[in-house]
Amino acid sequence: MLLPRVASGRWVSSDAAGTDDPMGPVPPYDLKNRLVIGVASSALFDLTDSDAYFLETNEEAYRVYQMDRVDDPLHQGAAFPFVQRLLGLNDLRPENPPVEVIILSKNDPVTGLRVMNSVRHHDLPITRAVFSRGRQTHQYMPALGMSLFLSESAKDVQAAIEAGHPAGRVLSRAAADDPQDPELRVAFDFDGVLGDDSAETVYKTAGGLGPYKEHELANRDVPIPEGPLKNLLADLNLIQDLETARTKQDPSYEPRLRIALVTARDAPAHERAVTSLRDWGVTVDEAFFLGGVEKLAVLSVLKPHIFFDDQTIHLDGAENLYAGVHVPYGIANAATPSPDA
Repeated sequence: MLLPRVASGRWVSSDAAGTDDPMGPVPPYDLKNRLVIGVASSALFDLTDSDAYFLETNEEAYRVYQMDRVDDPLHQGAAFPFVQRLLGLNDLRPENPPVEVIILSKNDPVTGLRVMNSVRHHDLPITRAVFSRGRQTHQYMPALGMSLFLSESAKDVQAAIEAGHPAGRVLSRAAADDPQDPELRVAFDFDGVLGDDSAETVYKTAGGLGPYKEHELANRDVPIPEGPLKNLLADLNLIQDLETARTKQDPSYEPRLRIALVTARDAPAHERAVTSLRDWGVTVDEAFFLGGVEKLAVLSVLKPHIFFDDQTIHLDGAENLYAGVHVPYGIANAATPSPDA
């Protein structure tokens, strides 16, 4: 049985699970026993009109504006298809759902009512939320065991990354979700996303592609340190383990979660990426080592529901193709000011 996640982001086995006295106190809900992500209301729903009104007025007027519309559901936002499909995987273990999504919002609890009413309107199984009335919410991520925070706010995501938390800014919207397509496709860049930026630092400071490839070939057996979203991949793999178990029980079951690596690395630098994944104990279903080929060309065929990259240049042009998420981590972002700073 897959049970509580340890500090590294992996889940471990426990023979003590389920042994609580049925006549005793109800145990607390254990978030360690699942993949937990935090999502800002700005990523889950389209808040374009609300944000514009807030900028034109003030906090009190905004509260009135939202309360007057408390029963008007918000439209789906850029991260909605990813969140909806991820939560759909809870049918793999309904008695102990493997996925938990928690709203992390800087709204106050009153204006947050419209967000939660919209969650209910769209039939999303999200029941937990944090409303902080203007204060940063990322500080609660470790307490809630989160592997990811998604927002449309560059400031909020940058603050989370600087505090050492896994976070990404949603920049683009996925194509209209196809209800006939059962898969959830998640794609990751490697350096600065799954791995840290040490190799990218060599590329940017040692004289370009030649010295970089020499360095990576010389270190092909040395795993790269883990990056901000490595634990997210590990937790997604454990959901895939549940799918594998389901397939063994029911050979007709078709796995729905598929994970891809899409990186500018090519031979011989690809070896170190593979070595690192193996050392971390994580896997991907497919890998694209593109060596400078435009990622968008491949991603437009792959059609991931979400793609994480540390450089916005690889996310430009993704509108209505996939939800592009910028992870503002490492040397690639060292001199890049936040767009809404």
